[in-house]
Amino acid sequence: MSRNTLKNEWDKDWVLDDHIIHLNHAAVAPWPLRTKHAINAFVQENISIGSQNYLQWYVIETQLRQRLSQLINAPSVDDIALLKNTSEGLSVIAYGLNWSAGDNIVISNEEFPSNRIVWESLVDKFGVEVRYADLKEHETPEDALISCCDKRTKLLSISSVQYASGIRMNLSRLGDFCNERDILFCVDAIQSLGALAFDLDEVNADFVVADAHKWMLGPEGIALFYVREKIRDRLNLNQYGWHMVEKMGDFSVQDWQVAQSARRFECGSPNSLGIHAFNASLSLILETGMNKIEAAIKERVQYMKGLIEEKPMLECISDCNESRMSGILCFKTTSQDQESLYKYLQSEGVLCALRGGGIRFSPHYYTPFEKIKQAIDLAAK
Repeated sequence: MSRNTLKNEWDKDWVLDDHIIHLNHAAVAPWPLRTKHAINAFVQENISIGSQNYLQWYVIETQLRQRLSQLINAPSVDDIALLKNTSEGLSVIAYGLNWSAGDNIVISNEEFPSNRIVWESLVDKFGVEVRYADLKEHETPEDALISCCDKRTKLLSISSVQYASGIRMNLSRLGDFCNERDILFCVDAIQSLGALAFDLDEVNADFVVADAHKWMLGPEGIALFYVREKIRDRLNLNQYGWHMVEKMGDFSVQDWQVAQSARRFECGSPNSLGIHAFNASLSLILETGMNKIEAAIKERVQYMKGLIEEKPMLECISDCNESRMSGILCFKTTSQDQESLYKYLQSEGVLCALRGGGIRFSPHYYTPFEKIKQAIDLAAK
């Protein structure tokens, strides 16, 4: 299939303004056309008939859980909760586990603040230690993380893809290591879900958290929270409400019980608007197919890398080896400072980010190749 054929095949799902070159899916993604239709329909329904179809909203919520379960190959839809964001999910874990003084948590020295601050907040409260693995200090990033673990390591938490460098972690190796040593394994998958195939059978994670608004093409304010069934009871609850009880719809029950499913982590009314939007976006992801999406993203990243290598003033700073490649490519310029280039690209309609000592481009599967070339040509001016 040619590059132009791929572009034409996916054009019908997108209505981005032609002057925009969106290379910032690692930050906040645009919405596909079907998500606009889903939101418009939900808004019109609320305006015209209010909550008359409230039970149908629950059907959409159930469908979203099923789709998220399919996306990560979870054992059961009961393992899926819908939270507000990645930070909330990580906080549920951090403040749900029982800690003892001397326990340690291993993360990397490249983590986004969401997967760092929450663990650091435990240090003074519970006397735990946070260990920061230098991902460049050993032969592989996984070696760096493993070298920080010992008998007092209670949890290893890592981003599936590092937000600044774009490096992709070997989650299977880390999951096997943690499972063999009874270390809890937490994956912040926000930079991979919707871009790279993810299989819990291979990853062997105890927790997976990810917002909707990056590669999954959904809105902010709603996120996936997966917890392994056998770990569920180990998380103490810190939030309570009508939505997290077993008999959720029976408001007359006095002797309530916590839901057996992961819904126990959802204390109150759901984000129905976000659920409708996320469900629509995820339907496109699953219909397109993760293998096809991953292949298309990798083709675009390789294409970018080739264009950068042709420009003497540009230098690729991301690891683009096949096993490490993600949807993120960072490069720098030698002709001016990086911030000036970033501001220039933004002024020209190139949506990107200033990360990792350079410029971060993050195309999705549908991004036209000609738009990528325009952006690289602008960066080389």
